[in-house]
Amino acid sequence: MNGAVIVAGGSGERFGRADGKQLALVAGLPVLAHAIVAFERCDAVDVIVVVTHPDRVDAYRAEAVEAVGARKVVAVVAGGATRAASVTAGLAALPDGCTTVSVHDGARAAVRSATIAATFDTLEADAGLDGVVVGHPAFDTVKETDSGGVVTRTPDRSRLWIAQTPQTFRLPALRRAYAHAAGDGFEGTDDATLVEHNGGRIEMIEGSRWNIKVTVPEDLVVLAALLEEREEAGHDV
Repeated sequence: MNGAVIVAGGSGERFGRADGKQLALVAGLPVLAHAIVAFERCDAVDVIVVVTHPDRVDAYRAEAVEAVGARKVVAVVAGGATRAASVTAGLAALPDGCTTVSVHDGARAAVRSATIAATFDTLEADAGLDGVVVGHPAFDTVKETDSGGVVTRTPDRSRLWIAQTPQTFRLPALRRAYAHAAGDGFEGTDDATLVEHNGGRIEMIEGSRWNIKVTVPEDLVVLAALLEEREEAGHDV
């Protein structure tokens, strides 16, 4: 069974909205609802768990899950103080029988169902993989600096990727990675980092550069234009 954990547990402080960015309306639906619909429409996904801010579980369930008739959503659970705690809560709510899980940021509302499916297909095709991460190659030159802003290194951008979500894993490998990270106090910026830290093998696959993460209000303008163009072109959500 393939599961998905959609993480929407942040406070949204940078967005400047009292009830967070997840319920901001874009193209007639909350930001979070667009992400849920993409997973709902993906044939590779069997069940979905949504992780929300502890104070907004009922609101998110009503406005982002029930409002779109998401039948694959088996649980809406409260997240923790950190993203790691929220993902852990989501993993715990997956039903028995799940062997693979895709973790996705609810603020990435423009994700395509086809992209989600591609992560599962890639993982299934290689038994030696522990996870698959969607992203795109780095097109800009990246500079590494010291604390004072002085450049110390310019990495070869031909080997650099910008990581996004979804990130899809063999569930036992992800659970082991979280347990290992908790044991040695390791903190990563995404789920794949934890799996890598535990010796896991991760593959990057190319997704859309427009799989943006809504962080500030201006992002809603970009997202609205993207969704409108996609609808006119007849592409998937």
